[in-house]
Amino acid sequence: MSRALKRTMSRAHPLWLAYILHRLSGLGLVLFLPLHFWVLSLALDQAAQLDGFLALADLALFKFAEFGLVFLLALHMFGGLRLMALEWLPWSSRQKTLAAAAVAGSFLVSVSFLVQAI
Repeated sequence: MSRALKRTMSRAHPLWLAYILHRLSGLGLVLFLPLHFWVLSLALDQAAQLDGFLALADLALFKFAEFGLVFLLALHMFGGLRLMALEWLPWSSRQKTLAAAAVAGSFLVSVSFLVQAI
């Protein structure tokens, strides 16, 4: 089997997708955190700007963005738990199921947040 074919086949594996989702969710959170800390800093000495941002954050578009953020956070958390299980537990074929359950659990957590936000 050629090296290119092996590489392509390994990227079709469900656990490779779990790996990519974990990396992308981590990147999304890294990009979000500086913005979050900046908004929190507005509470210290720029209350009017903070109020303006909070009014903007009450829009439906921001509610769906918060859904995405909670999904990324839950996905990253469950992905991290999956990685710890890979490192500490013996390998089993159930790990693909656990990876899918991590994504499903992340979606469930974020949908419940969205339902409460709306």
